[in-house]
Amino acid sequence: MLGIPLAAPAAGLQAGPGRLLTVNGQEIYYEEEGDGPPLLLLHYFGGCSQVWEPHRRQLAETHRLIIPDLRGHGRSTNPTGEFTHGDAARDMFGLLDALGVDAFQAVGMSSGGMTLIHMATQQPERVEAMVLVGATIYFPDGARDIMRRTVPDSMPAEAVEEWGACSARGDAQTRQILDQFNRMRLSYDDMNFTEPYLGTITARTLIVHGDRDEFFPAEIPLAMYRGIPGSALWIVPDGGHIPIFGEWAEAFRREVTRFLAAEADGG
Repeated sequence: MLGIPLAAPAAGLQAGPGRLLTVNGQEIYYEEEGDGPPLLLLHYFGGCSQVWEPHRRQLAETHRLIIPDLRGHGRSTNPTGEFTHGDAARDMFGLLDALGVDAFQAVGMSSGGMTLIHMATQQPERVEAMVLVGATIYFPDGARDIMRRTVPDSMPAEAVEEWGACSARGDAQTRQILDQFNRMRLSYDDMNFTEPYLGTITARTLIVHGDRDEFFPAEIPLAMYRGIPGSALWIVPDGGHIPIFGEWAEAFRREVTRFLAAEADGG
């Protein structure tokens, strides 16, 4: 997620039914399920395609799901060891190109949502509709402080193990992801979207955000709502960073299904 993957921890990465495609110099793993208009599902930082398990069966009833592991996550590789959301967006366009997908809808959690913001500004004509869950347009001081304190050598073993739930290649992969997360505190250009820049987005957009998000306070989704033309904002009461699991899961699926169907119908 951008953050410790507590929202929907993957209980050990199982052998996957998906495929690997070479995209931008790395192997990107993805899974597909369902029929209908393509729906791209992007996980949080430190997660993988498996974290969508609580939602995928219902979403696959109406959509062709494309569920990748972002570069360096899960079963995807990252030979450079570098991660930016802008690069992740270009990876996703490369994957979609290889699959013959032009226009699509998408849902992204945290870093997945940040990747979608890049996608919606890089090639706006391709993103028909998107749902941004716990995303941000910049890193506030509180998030940078959490990143600064995320250092594997000073973290409890159980916390490192939890971060590694999606690491198909073991401890080295987990440490690389933790190091990337720690170094995000120094980044000021990857996530740096002003409201005028958000105004170039043409995708119909639903912003979902917990009012108790420990990374990104509520003024950030409000700025996104003001900046993205025609967007809708759902502030989840008592919701944390990614309020779409557990007690919120059913309401999330209901609202997302309604939102995407309205887009498909032109409503």
